Amino acid sequence: MAEYSIDTQGLLCPMPVIRAQDKVEELQPGDRLEVLSSDPGAMNDIPAWCRINGHTVLEKVQQGREVRILIEVGEG
Repeated sequence: MAEYSIDTQGLLCPMPVIRAQDKVEELQPGDRLEVLSSDPGAMNDIPAWCRINGHTVLEKVQQGREVRILIEVGEG
């Protein structure tokens, strides 16, 4: 398992999801990806994308304007 992070702050929907999708395509099942975003919609959009594509949301936190979502890459 490896851990990665992408910063999508300043980008609006659908870009945080697209950036997460692009990064996940480079990763192996079991790897973890932290997504940082300033788009409050990411709190719903990224978990929905994960459900559809077989990934697991391990944590999602919103502190002020910053959203942090931790994803475990599935077999998808």
